Amino acid sequence: MAMPLYDEEIGIEEYLQGELTSDVRHEYLAGQVYAMVGASDRHNLIAGNLFAALHPHVRGTGCQLFMADMKVRLEAPPAGTFFYYPDVMLCCDPDDRERYYRTRPCLLVEVLSDTTWRVDRREKLVTYTRIPTLRGYLLLDQDRPRAELYRCDADGTHWRWEQITEGEIPIDCLDVSIPLAAVYDEVPLESP
Repeated sequence: MAMPLYDEEIGIEEYLQGELTSDVRHEYLAGQVYAMVGASDRHNLIAGNLFAALHPHVRGTGCQLFMADMKVRLEAPPAGTFFYYPDVMLCCDPDDRERYYRTRPCLLVEVLSDTTWRVDRREKLVTYTRIPTLRGYLLLDQDRPRAELYRCDADGTHWRWEQITEGEIPIDCLDVSIPLAAVYDEVPLESP
């Protein structure tokens, strides 16, 4: 992970105010602020394809679908408060409507990159799976058609991992499946 931008911790309100005027997005980890690096074309195409595939299923459900610029806020005692920018986020709680972040998503998605895969598979996995409303954490490879899906059971206590290299990706909180091929449609992948 990159070095924090400030030597001292900053408060949540200062962070949120700074994000309103900054040209660069920052993640907030218990008082430390980290600038986010730009994404590749494949990263954006994959996230955009998933967003486009999910969007028709969200209409009329009361759920809200976000891509890239909406933060998720997490309380992770004893460490503190965290703000991340997931690549795609689905929220279905009608009472979760802060203007600049959500706290109770049902699906979080990260597109893996050479610089973020360790954080996405470790730190974010541990932190995200503490969210009581979360039913799925989806990791998408940007080099080949492959999804890693962490799914929570109905009682919200047990997580299971599955890898998807063909077929469909189940999205439990919408009770739909999205074809893996649709997520990688027209994405210039590396040769095996």
